[in-house]
Amino acid sequence: MGALISYQSVFKKLSGKTILSNITVDITQNEVFGLIGPSGAGKTTFLRCMIGFYKINKGKILFNGKDISRSEKEIRKIFGFTTQDNCFYEKLTVWENLVYFGRLYNVPLKQINITATNLLKLVELSGHEKDLAMNLSGGMQRRLDLACSLMHAPKILILDEPTAGLDPTLRKHMLELIKKINQSGTTIIISSHLLNEIEHLCTRIGIINKGELLKVDKPSALKDQYCKDEEVILESFPGKYRQIVAQLKKMKVPLNYVKVDDHRLVIYTPQAELVLKFLLRVIDAMHEKILDVTVNRPSLNEVFAALTEKQRIRGMDEDKVIDYMKAALKKGYNKDQIRGTLMKQGWPEDAVNAALFKIG
Repeated sequence: MGALISYQSVFKKLSGKTILSNITVDITQNEVFGLIGPSGAGKTTFLRCMIGFYKINKGKILFNGKDISRSEKEIRKIFGFTTQDNCFYEKLTVWENLVYFGRLYNVPLKQINITATNLLKLVELSGHEKDLAMNLSGGMQRRLDLACSLMHAPKILILDEPTAGLDPTLRKHMLELIKKINQSGTTIIISSHLLNEIEHLCTRIGIINKGELLKVDKPSALKDQYCKDEEVILESFPGKYRQIVAQLKKMKVPLNYVKVDDHRLVIYTPQAELVLKFLLRVIDAMHEKILDVTVNRPSLNEVFAALTEKQRIRGMDEDKVIDYMKAALKKGYNKDQIRGTLMKQGWPEDAVNAALFKIG
């Protein structure tokens, strides 16, 4: 299937600072495309450039092969945009807001009434037509905002952090609603800093950081490529996690990364079954009481960490690479592991070997 939206080597600067750097990506019809990254990564700028709100400095953004900068009137009819901040009018009722946005897009009045009624059912606001928007709960306001952006039946719906500020239950409800909208034939483009939350919703995900689009692929493919390890999570009492890890290292158990997170020991390893076997042996010898132990496949958080680490290493000079190697050695990685990691990041083998030689 051809690209519905195509970014071609797009650069965008704001106040002299590069916000988007050489962005190239295609988005196809009917997919749910997720753009994930931390605050300040460039997600909102990416979306605003798509609808022509920001003029790009270099490159092209195409919709069905047409340059959006030359098709602004058409773009307004085709796109719906839900921003991080609600765009409805607080002193209007729910129904008045929907009618207002329908008229804004020149939707015939008869069609406005039909569309508004259907959307209220979809977003579960039926019965609240006469309520002032300002009196709705936070979750209801987000759903009203979503309905307003759908009044002109856009082919593409852009959602910028749609679950921001919602509690876990409301976030789940919102994501289920977004899935329904997509199943009705609307292409969805959604941004979020909550990586694990949207991975099950999206057909493909683009990971963005510091204005660079680091990788685009299906969530499962990203995990296969960057998450070879499994995650072993232990919660025990009294929780002598440092001593436990020290014993595992003495036994030469394959530990790629270890951290203590929220009073739990988290281990990333390519051999979870073997690690678990030795872990239980160590716990028994140390008279620790097991409260909980689980084995998981890592989440997109680990994919993001791997890609941003690659981005960081790529920008280093030789002295910083040597510092990186020394830090990795202190964490327990051996030289072969460090060499393999750096070469995967794109560093030439001779440069890596030369740096390893310098640290002895």
